[in-house]
Amino acid sequence: MKEVTVTELKKMLDTKEDFQLIDVREEYETEIANIGGELIPMGDVMDNLNKISKDKKVVVYCRSGGRSGTITQALEAQGFKNIYNMKGGILAWASEIDPSMAKY
Repeated sequence: MKEVTVTELKKMLDTKEDFQLIDVREEYETEIANIGGELIPMGDVMDNLNKISKDKKVVVYCRSGGRSGTITQALEAQGFKNIYNMKGGILAWASEIDPSMAKY
């Protein structure tokens, strides 16, 4: 499984790199802490494969990296070669990038 750190993701955002950011948390979680990813809850990902790019890097994240890791592996099993798990999830983002962000 390929991963990106929150520092690498911050650089990708800052340099406006062309990639897709997918949040696999539940909608209520995005209300607590959000970095702007496209919301496709974990349980809905396999029904929404058509929404996931095959042409550019795709970074998947969740609260701590567990759910997104599972989804990253499931997408790789579906033939996606461009999927990256955000290591440590939104908790790592809050710790390392934006300490003002709520942790839950």
